[in-house]
Amino acid sequence: MSKLYIVPTPIGNLEDITLRAIRILKEVDFIMAEDTRTTGFLLKHLEVSTRMISHHKFNEHSSVDKIAERLKAGETAALVSDAGTPAISDPGYLMVKKCVEESIEVECLPGPTAFVPALVNSGLPNDRFCFEGFLPQKKGRKTRLEFLAEESRTMVFYESPFRLVKTLGQFIEHFGADRKASVSREISKLHEENKQGTLEELQQYFSSKTVKGEIVVIVEGKLEEKRKKAEDRRRKKEM
Repeated sequence: MSKLYIVPTPIGNLEDITLRAIRILKEVDFIMAEDTRTTGFLLKHLEVSTRMISHHKFNEHSSVDKIAERLKAGETAALVSDAGTPAISDPGYLMVKKCVEESIEVECLPGPTAFVPALVNSGLPNDRFCFEGFLPQKKGRKTRLEFLAEESRTMVFYESPFRLVKTLGQFIEHFGADRKASVSREISKLHEENKQGTLEELQQYFSSKTVKGEIVVIVEGKLEEKRKKAEDRRRKKEM
């Protein structure tokens, strides 16, 4: 039966892949990989010999129709990204959308995605949150930050290590220096780091060191006035 499997892959530690994911990767007719070299390393480690085709942000618009035809003809495929769950700030959305439109069955396996451990490790409220992913680099960035200044839910951002300090400065400008936040990098890897504090403290900390690895920034939402006063009273008692 034709089917598209969305298969999450490890974001760091290669042990973070399910037995089911390994089985699916072995059983499908072909694997769509964001970078065949990166996925090839993982497949070799897992002893998976399924053939791969390249599927990334630069060719996905032109390849989805051809792949959909192969699936409609009875083949099965797995879609993977370089790390984590496809379509979460990675290629995949267009392929899933096409399959849904063509009534091709899609099954997404549970598995790694960077923002979940970062959110849990932050110590910030996670009952309600909004995922922003990568902010626009230029056009629309300021407008988006101005809009998010009023967001009351915990906010989740992805960022490049090269832009982290600058981004924290922009967050200070729009959210305030004393807004609580957390920065997680190298999640599940040997040098994993989860650093919590105010935006100002985090900017000072990361300004003093070389930043490497994948970055997830968790920022506290805007506190309601009543809740903010209660927080201030609690902090004063702790001092």
